[in-house]
This record gives sequence, C-alpha cells and structure tokens, in this order.
Amino acid sequence: MSRFVLSRSLASIALLVSIAGPAFAADDSDQFWPCIQRKVPELSLPQIWNGPELPASAAKWSEDPDIPKLVSELAARRVPVEEAEQKIRDFAAGLSGTERTERLMMLVQGLFDQMNRERSDVMAGIERYTRKQVAMADALRKEMADVDKLRHDPAADPNEVARRTEALNFETRIFQERSQSLTYVCEVPTIIEQRLYKLANTIAALVTEPANGG
Repeated sequence: MSRFVLSRSLASIALLVSIAGPAFAADDSDQFWPCIQRKVPELSLPQIWNGPELPASAAKWSEDPDIPKLVSELAARRVPVEEAEQKIRDFAAGLSGTERTERLMMLVQGLFDQMNRERSDVMAGIERYTRKQVAMADALRKEMADVDKLRHDPAADPNEVARRTEALNFETRIFQERSQSLTYVCEVPTIIEQRLYKLANTIAALVTEPANGG
C-alpha cells in the first residue's frame, strides 16, 4: 500500500472520528443521549390521555382475565395501528354499562404502563449503545495515532503498517455503520409514544360515546 493511500485512509479515519466524537461529548447529564429528539425518560398519563380521570381500579388491569393479553397485542408494533384500533373497538362492543367504562379505562392504564416501560427500556438501550460507541471512538483515536506514528517511522515494516491500517479501516467502517443505525433506533421512542397516543384517543372516544347495542 503506497504512502499516499495510507495517508488518505488515515485522513478519512481522522475526519470520521473527529466528527463523531463531539456528538458523544456533551457536558451535561445527557452526554450519552445521541438523538436529536429531546430526552424524556418517562411519559405522564396526561400527555396521552384526554378522557375522564382514571379511577383507582384502573391500576388493577393486570388482574383482568382479558386485558393483559389485549395490551400485549395492541402494544406490539408489528400490528398496524389501524388493526390495533379495531381490536379496541371489538373489545368495547362486547361490553356494556358500567363494566364497559371501567374495563376500557383499565385498558388505557395497561397500555400506558406497558408502552411507557417499553419506551424507557428502548431509551436505556440507546444510552448503553452510545457508551459502547464512545469507547470505540476512543480506541480508534488511539489506534489512529499509533498507526500514524508507525507510518512515519523509517524502520517500520511496510507490511505491518499496511496490516494495521487495513484493520483500522475495518473497525472504522463498523463504527460508522453503528453510528448510522442510531438514526433509526432514535425514532423508536417517538414511534411508541405516537402509537400510544393514537390508541388512547381511540379508547377516549369509546369511553365518552354511548355504547351501541347496550
């Protein structure tokens, strides 16, 4: 590998690491939060629920014979939100009177509890991922400096320089791919929040309207 190619490769690596590095070097407590979306670790019920105040009994949703399974089905992002909304309507259609309101409110509490927890888990995972990226960036900077020093050593083995440069290029590509994937992962908390809001609105509409057929 020529010195020109080596120099160009090292320059590209230096540029990538210098650009990526500052993204993980904030001075505040959110230094490991890499997303452009504002960090809100947990949601509050009023953010997604515009229906009547939930009664204390709603907190017992996990004791209901049907709601825990329904919550899992509705929360699953693989299920289109329109299909999930229809599942809610079908569930409500089988209820009447005070039971209808009570169990629908239990359903929204269950969705909030589960999806808020899932969202928090995703955000914690993003921060763990970022910490690994920070460590990887530090390692790349050190290796880059070592390879550059080796490249300017007249006594260095050209094969060793080429081998380490190639390995450095490979690790940098992995770093870059991992950084790019964060863009998509960062959208997941927002996707969960938007889904929860839509499902909660569907339930709110059913709670405030008369039951059809009793």
